[in-house]
Amino acid sequence: MASKGSSMSFSRKSYRLTSDAEKSRVTGIVQEKLLNDYLHRIFSSPEHAPAAATSRKPLNFQNLPEHLDQLLHVDNEDEESQGQVEGRLGPSTVVLDHTGGFEGLLLVDDDLLGVIGHSNFGTIRSTTCVYKGKWVYEVLISSQGLMQIGWCTINCRFNQEEGVGDTHNSYAYDGNRVRKWNVTTTNYGKAWAAGDIVSCLIDLDDGTLSFCLNGVSLGTAFENLSRGLGMAYFPAISLSFKESVAFNFGSRPLRYPVAGYRPLQDPPRADLVRAQKLLGCFRAVLSVELDPVEGRLVEKDSSEWQLQGQPTVLLTLAHIFHRFAPLLRKVYLVEAVLMSFLRGVVEAGTPAQAQSMVRQILDLLWLFMEDYEVQDCLKQLMMSLLRLYRFSPIVPDLSLQIHYLRLTIAILRHEKSRKFLLSNVLFDVLRSVVFFYIKSPLRVEEAGLQELIPTTWWPHRSSREGKDSKDVKDETAEEHRRRRAYERGCQRLKKRIEVVEELQVQILKLLLNNKDDNGGEASRYIFLTKFRKFLQENASGRGNMPMLCPPEYMVCFLHRLISALRYYWDEYKASNPRASFSEEAYVPPQVFYNGKVDYFDLQRLGGLLSHLRKTLKDDLASKANILIDPLELQAATMDDLDEDEEPAPAAAQRPMQALAMGGVLPLPRPSWLSSPTLGRANRFLSTAAVSLMTPRRPLTTSEKVKVRTLSAEQRTREDIEGSHWNEGLLLGRPPEEPEQPLTENSLLEVLDGAVMMYNLSVHQQLGKMVGVSDDVNEYAVALRDTEDKLRRCPKRRKDILAELTKSQKVFSEKLDHLSRRLAWVHATVYSQEKMLDIYWLLRVCLRTVEHGDRTGSLFAFMPEFYLSVAINSYSALKNYFGPVHSMEELPGYEETLTRLAAILAKHFADTRIVGTDIRDSLMQALASYVCYPHSLRAVERIPEEQRIAMVRSLLAPYEQRPWAQTNWILVRLWRGCGFGYRYTRLPHLLKTKPEDANLPSLQKPCPSTLLQQHMADLLREGPDVAPSFLNSVLNQLNWAFSEFIGMIQEIQQAAERLERNFVDSRQLKVCATCFDLSVSLLRVLEMTITLVPEIFLDWARPTSEMLLRRLAQLLNQVLNRVTAERNLFDRVVTLRLPGLESVDHYPILVAVTGILVRLLVHGPASGTERATSVLLADPCFQLRSICYLLGQPEPPAPGTVPPAPDRKRFSLQSYTDYISVEELAQVEQMLAHLTSASAQAAAASLPTSEEDLCPICYAHPISAVFQPCGHKSCKACINQHLMNNKDCFFCKATIVSVEDWEKAASTSTTSSAA
Repeated sequence: MASKGSSMSFSRKSYRLTSDAEKSRVTGIVQEKLLNDYLHRIFSSPEHAPAAATSRKPLNFQNLPEHLDQLLHVDNEDEESQGQVEGRLGPSTVVLDHTGGFEGLLLVDDDLLGVIGHSNFGTIRSTTCVYKGKWVYEVLISSQGLMQIGWCTINCRFNQEEGVGDTHNSYAYDGNRVRKWNVTTTNYGKAWAAGDIVSCLIDLDDGTLSFCLNGVSLGTAFENLSRGLGMAYFPAISLSFKESVAFNFGSRPLRYPVAGYRPLQDPPRADLVRAQKLLGCFRAVLSVELDPVEGRLVEKDSSEWQLQGQPTVLLTLAHIFHRFAPLLRKVYLVEAVLMSFLRGVVEAGTPAQAQSMVRQILDLLWLFMEDYEVQDCLKQLMMSLLRLYRFSPIVPDLSLQIHYLRLTIAILRHEKSRKFLLSNVLFDVLRSVVFFYIKSPLRVEEAGLQELIPTTWWPHRSSREGKDSKDVKDETAEEHRRRRAYERGCQRLKKRIEVVEELQVQILKLLLNNKDDNGGEASRYIFLTKFRKFLQENASGRGNMPMLCPPEYMVCFLHRLISALRYYWDEYKASNPRASFSEEAYVPPQVFYNGKVDYFDLQRLGGLLSHLRKTLKDDLASKANILIDPLELQAATMDDLDEDEEPAPAAAQRPMQALAMGGVLPLPRPSWLSSPTLGRANRFLSTAAVSLMTPRRPLTTSEKVKVRTLSAEQRTREDIEGSHWNEGLLLGRPPEEPEQPLTENSLLEVLDGAVMMYNLSVHQQLGKMVGVSDDVNEYAVALRDTEDKLRRCPKRRKDILAELTKSQKVFSEKLDHLSRRLAWVHATVYSQEKMLDIYWLLRVCLRTVEHGDRTGSLFAFMPEFYLSVAINSYSALKNYFGPVHSMEELPGYEETLTRLAAILAKHFADTRIVGTDIRDSLMQALASYVCYPHSLRAVERIPEEQRIAMVRSLLAPYEQRPWAQTNWILVRLWRGCGFGYRYTRLPHLLKTKPEDANLPSLQKPCPSTLLQQHMADLLREGPDVAPSFLNSVLNQLNWAFSEFIGMIQEIQQAAERLERNFVDSRQLKVCATCFDLSVSLLRVLEMTITLVPEIFLDWARPTSEMLLRRLAQLLNQVLNRVTAERNLFDRVVTLRLPGLESVDHYPILVAVTGILVRLLVHGPASGTERATSVLLADPCFQLRSICYLLGQPEPPAPGTVPPAPDRKRFSLQSYTDYISVEELAQVEQMLAHLTSASAQAAAASLPTSEEDLCPICYAHPISAVFQPCGHKSCKACINQHLMNNKDCFFCKATIVSVEDWEKAASTSTTSSAA
């Protein structure tokens, strides 16, 4: 086997240990004296002083094995490691007792050392107990939730509520609640965090029990333990759902050994002694050089050693590794011996020297050890590295993490080792994403942040809106000094973190190397296979936490992957001028339909992939020259039918979980699952990717290319990169796409995976981490309030002053802690570089959607997550990275906003998108977009035809579609123009909380006159647009207000009952929603009447009168319900129930008033007359309701002065901050006009007999007759009915026409006939 890590190549067979007869014939061996000196120098015993050259036994390769046996001989007492030890009972190999020592549902690792809670409060103990002496074991904390760790006896009985420490003779430490437990509980210790190590110590000689956290003693927890006959203590843990830990009873070296305490499991002492001696021999080889010319040994620095092919050195190494190889397969020895040696190599020299040395050591391992031995050794080595990296404490210079990452890089630089680890270990056995994570310190004092950031500072205002909302003009000189000092400290921290991040990027660059294909597949293509499976597990296992990569890991992994990806992308551009820069990156649309990339069961914009392939197969053939394999279509159909049934082969391949429950033996399952450092999803360990494929066949060169979906394992490099006759990943290029390649196809797949990663959990985690900033703001507000109270407190009230001073100290200490932690979060999650990564991802998604849109119907193949990431990444940039970094500072900010606006405007009503969730997301994103001035201006900048198409979609009838969001969009376009509609928060509510200041609904009004004009033009455009739109608005208003009234009746009845009762909070929420919908629909009607009054007032239009009558009817209904004295609405508003805060007189009455003013004051004289007559003709009209608006109980008599408004009554005159003087004057003018018109109408009206009234509404006289059936009603009723139905009210005959009807004309006709 060849060694590829160095410049020389050696055959293992040439240097295997040969027989004595063969040894004498080996050529190239140095002279006997020099060989003797060399072997004595290498294999000298460290326990004895070197003997004189004349007295020592000559050494050569014939007697070297005998000498080695003597050198490695271990005394019998050291050999004795498997027998019983006094004070301990049970197996010598200590594991968790999965057969009977548990309670509840638990997931246990393959090695029986890791455990995940899978029930309320499961408990498990070890297989070995102790009754005498001093003992210790360690627990690696993987999650920082509710757990109780300690000791118990075999007689302790636990259940789902009571665990370790809740019974007699069981003792526990709980770092989540910072308490100790033994039936009762008291404060103890410190809070633990994920990545900490808890040492559990028991001294059965003194009867005490104590704990350490990361090697620091927390003090004695319990004394006077019960001892004696039958009293033996087991290590035990109780943990809640989804919490996970891993135990180290001694199978690996203890991270924090304690003097005088013995691990429960004895280390392999004899093997350890042998391994250390052999390592000493190996070190000697590295530090001694043979000089055959001079016949002497030359001492030199081991870092300068080079493997030069000298037979003497190679045979010496062969003897060493012959005995060393079996030892290097054992976990304990790899971590205690090999890991320590390699760490020393990395820490002693420069990075270049360390990498050269580690590469040569790996060359020797592959040369002198069998493949299976090297592979086991490398596997254990990487597991130890990962564990040490994750569970190393955070120190100010991050030196521990840096050393472990440098060693990882040195190992991965060795090509053969890298490919083996990529193929078999990094994603299959380990949770290698841990290498890209920088854990956040829970205890800033232990992380050294106090020294790094000595001065703390926190912002005085909470805002995430960028420059416009920053407020530093009130900053004092002292605050300015503190802020500058804090920023300098943050910068120092950021530079140290950047060192670690750069090392992590180097690891990914090694994994993405595609030039190392000398002896097989390049690293990048192995990585792509594993990366795709990693994405599948996290996409398919959402909601099943043990199987997912933690979101905080995914965030760091994404940023490092983007850095490595852009490096290789721009490197390819440098050597290929026709390619594009990474700034112009996107995923070509053919990737989504040619089957080269498997998207598992992720939803496409047009629905299921199998459905799209059947319905769009002709488009695929005509636009992309792609034919779907008929066998695959058939398989897809069968998959659709049997999607709930798992195929038998897949079920057989799937590993079983170790489920400890009900006394059933746990079956084998992957060891990574609950290990704190390891972990892939066990469901998918042996399960192939979602498969619709048939066996691969060579592609033909015909014009139409037949394609099949290929899983990650089936693809070759040619399937990805293509060849001279095959475009690979870009197969099926549509005519809209350019011919020149963007970059290497494999990088396109990495980019696609990065977008998917953001969608899976990164966005969620970015929002979660904002909680630290919110905590800082809350404590800052509390501290300022406390300081204000201190200033106002009288000096004589010393008791109050003492309490306030104590509170001030607590808040200040908490803010010091949080501000330093916030600095860490900003450096690792919200830095400028991280913001640019998310911004780059946003622009990638925008370009991808734009290119996909050009393909017409094939756009439906695009996965939904591209639109989701475009929406969510913009939201993250706007809401999560401020105020430290502003979106406005990003390059191309205005252009990006405009492009996103164009996508939202076009696709929120795109018929190619069928998923309700993604359609709702687009609608909500557009609704939020028009709430902010900068993004609304971006909507106004998109091309005019796109703006008009967007408004046309907004004006589509509301029936049978989600209309609430589109109505909200229209309202936001109007807000700031309507009557009394310039508020951000309703007048009766308290001021906006700082954390709510960025909510879309609480933004200052920013109306768009441009989009309003488009709306007016469209409503005037055709005879059917306005009537259909307004009819649907009036229908929804009628429904929403009726539902609201019905609900408040139920709420009032519940509130009046004598017995204590509670109104369902969901009912209150629905009630408030119906009220808000009613108000918003009224505002849309106000906007329509203002922009296009002729729709209601120009009776030359066939539907104007009907619309005006319906509008008047609804307005009168709302006014009567809301303004009646001591009515239902008044009583519910007075209750001020939580959830009904928005329900008040003001919002709904000013909306109705705005409509009435537009109809009766601003319109032309003819229009005002028609509106007045229709309003007064409605039987529900009450002038008292109009008077109520100005606080007048009854209409004033003609010629009298209106009384002053009663302060206790509602009156628009009380809202001078919200309603202008001109608007109040218009209301008074309207009241005067209606008072006069009402009096005239009362005087001129003639009594109408009941026979002449419309039999439908009994409000208007009969004015229309239906043909051919001859039934009659008023015009308003029949016109409204005919908009939805063509059948007669009475006989259900089809109405052909409607004619005017007058009683006088009918009577005269009858008389003439007589």
